[in-house]
Amino acid sequence: MQNLFSVGFKKVSKLSIVSIATLSILLPSQVLAAPDDIVGEWYNDTKESKIQVYKSGNKYFGKISWLKIPNKNGKPKTDENNPDPAKQNKPTLGLVILKDLKNVSDTKWEDGKIYDPKNGKEYKCEIKMKDSKSLDLRGYIGISLFGRTSVWTKA
Repeated sequence: MQNLFSVGFKKVSKLSIVSIATLSILLPSQVLAAPDDIVGEWYNDTKESKIQVYKSGNKYFGKISWLKIPNKNGKPKTDENNPDPAKQNKPTLGLVILKDLKNVSDTKWEDGKIYDPKNGKEYKCEIKMKDSKSLDLRGYIGISLFGRTSVWTKA
C-alpha cells in the first residue's frame, strides 16, 4: 500500500512540476507588464522608422527618432503631407506622431492620437502590449472597429 501511495505521489509531483513549467512558458509575458513598459524605442511595422515613446506627466507620447531613409533629394525629409502649410517644412526626424495616450491597465493605453506623415492625417489610437517585445497599435476613425492595427517591435 505504501508503494502505491509513493508511486502516485511521485506521479503527481512530476505532473505538477511539468504543469507549472508549461504554464510559466505559455503565460504571456504581458502579465508581468507595468504601465511604463511602453517607454522606449520601437520599430514601426515596416521597420522604416523608430519611434521613441516617452512619458510626460501622466500621458505617453512618441516621436520619430530614426529613419531608414532620412533624406529625400539629398535633404532631410520633411512633413510635406501636413495639411498645415506652415508645418510642411518641419523635419520628419523628431516629429511627434503619438500623443496623449492614457494608461488604462498594465498592458493597455487609450484615448491617444497618431499622426501618419505619409498621408498627413491624424487618427485616434490605442495600444495593447502583446508581450515585452511587441505592441499592437490600432489607429482608427470614430470607433476602433473602423481602423487598422500595426505591430511595433522593441528596438
